[in-house]
Amino acid sequence: MTKPIIKNQFASDNYAGICPEAWQAMNDANSGTADAYGDDWWTAKACDALRDFFETDCQVFFVFNGTAANSLALSALCQSYHSIICHELAHIETDECGAPEFFSNGVKILLVAGRDGKIDLDAVAHTVTQRSDIHYPKPKALSITQATEIGGVYSVNELHAVKDTAARFNLRLHMDGARFANAVASLQVAPKELTWRAGIDVLTFGGTKNGMAVGEAVVFFNKELAREFDYRCKQAGQLASKMRFLAAPWVGMLESGALLGHAVHANTMARKLAEQLHRCGEIEIVHPVEANAVFVRIPQTLLTGLSVRGWKFYTFIGTGEARLMCSWQTTEADIADFVADVTALTARPTPA
Repeated sequence: MTKPIIKNQFASDNYAGICPEAWQAMNDANSGTADAYGDDWWTAKACDALRDFFETDCQVFFVFNGTAANSLALSALCQSYHSIICHELAHIETDECGAPEFFSNGVKILLVAGRDGKIDLDAVAHTVTQRSDIHYPKPKALSITQATEIGGVYSVNELHAVKDTAARFNLRLHMDGARFANAVASLQVAPKELTWRAGIDVLTFGGTKNGMAVGEAVVFFNKELAREFDYRCKQAGQLASKMRFLAAPWVGMLESGALLGHAVHANTMARKLAEQLHRCGEIEIVHPVEANAVFVRIPQTLLTGLSVRGWKFYTFIGTGEARLMCSWQTTEADIADFVADVTALTARPTPA
C-alpha cells in the first residue's frame, strides 16, 4: 500500500507530530534502564523544571492525557455531593464524556455563560447563591480554561477578578491549561502571574498540543489538595510504569525554551492565517484571535469545496463556524496553500 501524502492540517494542534526537542529528550531517556513508576531521575528533573518555570514549590504529577488530568484534578477538589461551576463551552462539560463526574463519584457540573469562552462572574455569583438548601449540590470548585475553548485568553486582571469571586464564595480554583503555553506566549507574562499568584489551586498543563507525544502535567499550587493524589492516578490507570517517557519531554522543552517558543510560533501562525483569510470576502473571523485558534464562518459551498480538496477542520461552534488551529508545525507555506484553495474556490467566473 502506498503511503498517502498528508498535508499539514488546521483541524487540531493534536494533528501535529512530535517536536524535535521532545523527541530528543525521549531518545535521551531511552539510554539504559531507569527506576519504574516515577522513581527515576527524569521525573524528578521534570518536576523541578516545572517548579522553576512557575517559580514556586508546587506538587507535580504526570498523566497520559487531558481527560485524566482534568477529571482527577477536579476529583481532588470536591466531595461527591459538591458541584463544579464552569463555562457552558468548557471542555470538561462538552468533551470529556462525563469523566469529571465519573472520577468524582457523581459531582454535578453547573454551567454559566460568558463572552469569548470566559465565565461571567455575575452568573457565577447567581449560581452559588440561588440556593443554599441541602437539596442543591453545594458549589465547591470553579473551573476556567486558559486559553478558552473559542480562543480567548484571560488577562492577569481578569484572573484576579475570578480569584476574588472564588474567594468570596469559598470556591477552589481549577485551570484547564491544555493550551496554557499559548496563553503565556500571548500575554508575555511570567507563568506565575497566570496561576498561583492569581489564586489557581491546580493547573492541568497540556504538553501534547504543544509538541509532545503524550502526557499532561497536573500541577498543584495548593499542595494540601494533592494529598494521596498519587493513589487517584494509580486507581485511574494513569500511573505510567515507564514514567520517564512522560516526564523527559518536559525537561527537554523547558530547558531549551521550546515549550514557550513553539507556542509563540503557533500563535503567530494563527494571526497570519486570520489576516490572510480576512482579505477573503466570503470568510468572517468570528472571535478574537488571541492564541493559536482562528474561528471562521464559512459558506457551506466553500466548506464542501475545501473538504473535497483534502482540508479537515471541525465545525462544532454553531452552523457554518469552523475552528482552524495552528501548531508548532504550521508553516507559512501551509497557510499559503490553504488560502490559495480558498481564493480559487471563491473566485467569481469572468463574464463571457
